[in-house]
Amino acid sequence: QTTPVQGQCRWVLYGIFQRRKAGQLQLSKSCGGLIQANGAITQQNRSFYNTNQHLSAKDSLQPSEEKVGAFTRIIEAMGFTGPLKYSRWKIKVAALRMYTCCVEKTDYEEFFNRCQMPDTLNSWFLVAQLHVWMCLLRMKQEGRSGKYMCRYIVHCMWEDVEQRGKVMGINSVVLKEDLRTMVENFYAALFGYDEGILSDDHVLAAALWRNLFNKNCEDPRHLELLVEYVRKQVQHLDALSGEDLLLTGEVSWRPLVESNARSILKPLSPVYNDEGL
Repeated sequence: QTTPVQGQCRWVLYGIFQRRKAGQLQLSKSCGGLIQANGAITQQNRSFYNTNQHLSAKDSLQPSEEKVGAFTRIIEAMGFTGPLKYSRWKIKVAALRMYTCCVEKTDYEEFFNRCQMPDTLNSWFLVAQLHVWMCLLRMKQEGRSGKYMCRYIVHCMWEDVEQRGKVMGINSVVLKEDLRTMVENFYAALFGYDEGILSDDHVLAAALWRNLFNKNCEDPRHLELLVEYVRKQVQHLDALSGEDLLLTGEVSWRPLVESNARSILKPLSPVYNDEGL
């Protein structure tokens, strides 16, 4: 029973040997007899091996993620927060201070006048949400501690919006419905702004037109002004030290209108004590 199979294998091997021999002769003839076929095959294998080496070296240059232990992964999968680089209360204080900078260091009246926006709670929230998004964009670059700080910044924002609505005398039922709508618009705006900052100015202008102006902007110069404002603010925040932001949360904003908006301002390092305050 094995004799026919062995005969077939011999014929297959013989055919492969003949084709390889013919290919070697053609290769040696095409090269003018200067190189041998075996050498050419060895060179091909060697170049292929070098290609694999280049791919492995390229893969090793990729940025590595923050190292997290098995216990931290388990408790974070259960919904808890694992150990962070700094204590949680320091990060919460810094997050509250950063949100305060978004609210108190922004000239809302200038935004309303130059962009022709109505002076309402919703307009205030749209401007504040833009600055909060820029802070979230910066702090997400600081690993797990930055992401934890982002969650508390958003928490402080909703607490502030609800308190402002109560102070203005808005009915609790109406305020609850407005907050639900604001939450939906806020997360939709985050996706739009993220897409805009990663794309060109046309996509960013479209995101600002939808979210900040509520699709009601007849003057394209207003969109141009806001696109320039967002670009320079993101560049300004990227120049700030991540360690200082996690410990202090101090953020300064560039003016809405500047004579030289493309200039790069070197931020001053904040001063804080040993306790991070």
